[in-house]
Amino acid sequence: MIEVAPIAWVKSPRTEPLDDDWDAVTSTITLDGARFTPDAVAGLDAFSHIEVVYVFDRVEETDIHTGARHPRGNQDWPRIGIFAQRGKARPNRIGVTVCELLGVDGLTLTVRGLDAIDGTPVLDIKPYMTEFAARGEIRQPAWSHELMAGYWQLDGSSRERLDTT
Repeated sequence: MIEVAPIAWVKSPRTEPLDDDWDAVTSTITLDGARFTPDAVAGLDAFSHIEVVYVFDRVEETDIHTGARHPRGNQDWPRIGIFAQRGKARPNRIGVTVCELLGVDGLTLTVRGLDAIDGTPVLDIKPYMTEFAARGEIRQPAWSHELMAGYWQLDGSSRERLDTT
């Protein structure tokens, strides 16, 4: 058995898991003051980006997908396995995002582009280092570019919002 406890929680203006415009969202991650002191984030402010590992804690167990489905329910995209997509209704409900680190103040990190909603438990935070980025040529199917077209968009334009379950 593996036991994991949150190290921090997200404070975000978003309370619903909308699919797009995440770069328009500035949020904070506050570490658990009972477990950590500011020493835990010493030097983190020298990095422009961090990787945040978190839990999609509001996805119900009954909503978990373990097989294939159409991403965002879009019938124009192929049915693909849960491990070939990044939807939140995953077997362990774990999310991972690289986001911009705007500041560090004590145990609170201010970030932009964290696609986690208010109250989300954070499992880990790591500095983003280019040496850990993908090596070699990157390939991905055309449907995934379509899916991600507005995900990080900054303009806040209104468009149909689809649930990623």
